[in-house]
Amino acid sequence: MTIPLPASIAKQLDAARVSLAHRPKLLELYANCFPNTLQTTTKLLDDGTSFVFTGDIPAMWLRDSSAQVRQYLPFAREDADLRRIVEGLIERQFLYIGMDPYANAFNEEPNGKRWDEDLAETNPWVWERKFELDSLCYPIQLSYLYWKETGSDAVFRGSFDRSIRAILRLMETEQYHMEKSDYRFSRTNCPAQDTLRNQGRGMPVGYTGMVWSGFRPSDDACTFGYHIPSNMFAAVVLGYVREIAETVMEDAYLAAWAARLEDDIRYGIETYCVYRHPVHGPMYAYETDGYGHYALMDDANVPSLLAIPYLGYTDASNPVYLNTRRFILSPDNPYFYRGTAAEGIGSPHTPPRYIWPISLTMQALTSTSDEEVGRIVAMLERTDAGTGFMHEGLHVDDPAQFTRPWFAWANSLFSELITGLMKDGKLG
Repeated sequence: MTIPLPASIAKQLDAARVSLAHRPKLLELYANCFPNTLQTTTKLLDDGTSFVFTGDIPAMWLRDSSAQVRQYLPFAREDADLRRIVEGLIERQFLYIGMDPYANAFNEEPNGKRWDEDLAETNPWVWERKFELDSLCYPIQLSYLYWKETGSDAVFRGSFDRSIRAILRLMETEQYHMEKSDYRFSRTNCPAQDTLRNQGRGMPVGYTGMVWSGFRPSDDACTFGYHIPSNMFAAVVLGYVREIAETVMEDAYLAAWAARLEDDIRYGIETYCVYRHPVHGPMYAYETDGYGHYALMDDANVPSLLAIPYLGYTDASNPVYLNTRRFILSPDNPYFYRGTAAEGIGSPHTPPRYIWPISLTMQALTSTSDEEVGRIVAMLERTDAGTGFMHEGLHVDDPAQFTRPWFAWANSLFSELITGLMKDGKLG
């Protein structure tokens, strides 16, 4: 299954062959990774929507599909074929959310396929029903950025209005997870991180104004129910909803609803999530439960603490972010690994001493240092194990040991970085 490559993408590849001619390995990686989502994971469906799966898994994640196509947005304004793909994806995402806003991954058709036979509400469209707050944020972000890049408000028609209201209702419910939520998820005969404790409810949390999440962007269960990077992402996209409601939809009620939720979440983050570290100073924790317990770490998957400026919650010069960044890029972060071939952030989702190209790319995307960016790009060049693609994780001592050879999200994020560096003339 291959769709014709949109003209703007082919033109960008031609430009790369000129601007990266002096760096043949980087050109090879970019030429493979940049079109990878379109060439291998995108289907145009007869109903006008698009189905974008992750690569080696046939389902469509709300998070991954959004991240896979974000790199193409700067090329969409003048390319009708590319707009057809992205608009079709956004419509399908909001159709899925309308079916089940708690689900994270969906089938192309109602065939009843799923990752596992979980103890959870489901329907034939749902591949997996792990509630991950970030999964609801990504389609909002994608639709907003598409609007800003193209000037087209077409993505706010169709299923958008109904599904946005479902998202906001869910967020309100999950501010009071223990008191109001009916969500349960249990999986048997699995690693501990694949299921929720406490009869599928997760461990108790106290009210903070933030939104509870059962699972992290890694699809691993949260240790403490308030995943802070996801709440930061939620605060940002609620600002997008407010702007869309005011500017496009002319819906004052929806705008006020989104603004109220955004204010609650931002208050909760700044009140409950700043940890006074004895070495690094005030920094953001990764998770909390509202009872004074914290997970001090970062995970490679986005949203992450490393990605805070990329998400738009604050900029890269914010002192609390800088303290957080120093912590997570040091051995004090239990998932930071340094080896003979590479160093960076991994995840409990993959084996110890495996780091992720996604986290390396995000480190570069959020860096203010050209030297740091250059060092990371060189690291990515030499750790592909000769495959010409990014992977999920790689061993810091031996990049030939890697997970998931076909992982389109990693390819797309890498390409987003390189596209930006080419545009800014920083790959000399």
